[in-house]
Amino acid sequence: QVHLMESGGGLAQAGGSLSLHCEASGSIYRARQMGWYRQAPGKQRELVALMAIEGTTTYADSVKGRFLISRDNANHAVNLQMNNLMPEDTAVYYCYGAIEQTLVYENDYWGPGTQVTVSP
Repeated sequence: QVHLMESGGGLAQAGGSLSLHCEASGSIYRARQMGWYRQAPGKQRELVALMAIEGTTTYADSVKGRFLISRDNANHAVNLQMNNLMPEDTAVYYCYGAIEQTLVYENDYWGPGTQVTVSP
């Protein structure tokens, strides 16, 4: 009943910027955590950035100072502003939500992914 959908992926050149957006829909009490993971070809899925509902953030070391996560709690949405992109950022980016449909029960939800490709 909960669905996440990403938008904003595409092609950028090194040094450029992209902005990703994700919105959760369905029966949602609270999204305790929302954020972004990514998976490059041949690599494990890795955390990019997370933002808790109260505003605390976590970033991968590789994106600190370049990416900025933000949330719109009223719309259960999360954004990722990606600046100074590098070819190493090329990956499928997945929206993630730790979402409670009741006060005490929480499940992990994932969007289908959006491709980000950064050319040299």
